[in-house]
Amino acid sequence: MAKENKAKGLWNEFKAFISRGNILDMAVGVIIGGAFNAIVTAFTNILLSLATWAVPGGLKGLVTVLPALNPAQKGLDGIGQKFAAADLQSLAKTVASANYAEQIAANPDYLNDNPNLIESAKSFLTSKYTLHGTTYTYNLSAVIDWGTFINAIISFLIVALTLFIVVKVASAFSKKRMELQAKLAKKEEAPVEAAE
Repeated sequence: MAKENKAKGLWNEFKAFISRGNILDMAVGVIIGGAFNAIVTAFTNILLSLATWAVPGGLKGLVTVLPALNPAQKGLDGIGQKFAAADLQSLAKTVASANYAEQIAANPDYLNDNPNLIESAKSFLTSKYTLHGTTYTYNLSAVIDWGTFINAIISFLIVALTLFIVVKVASAFSKKRMELQAKLAKKEEAPVEAAE
């Protein structure tokens, strides 16, 4: 019985906590904030697409690949840390040729007869390299993604500006409401003083 009362007491405390006005307001704020985040992200992407129009690959192409400091960062032999997206087909053909050298020696048209081998080599390359704009970079390489950084800064500034405007408008409404309440309070006090 004591456990039931304790559980019921905890449940009642939880209900009281949840039903407080500021908790509900916070929950609504979090939901609206999540929806607003989608709008800010879309708007930021549009702004940055326009601003980086001349950059090959757009915003996603704004990356710096740092020099390899160990063998794991050097990339695949013969390819290196990065390659142009336009070279993917020729590199896939080179990789497939290296993997099936014996079959090609016996039949020079082996790759032409089996086009899925080149597609398989493409899949292998894209699993080891990530496309940034118009350049594939090796997954284990150290990369500075300037585009993501710039995107985050602009998103922050948009959110900060929006919140600033919301707070200014809310403060103005609050000030007007207080002035109106003060005027109403004076009007209510005036007849009482006159009657005395």
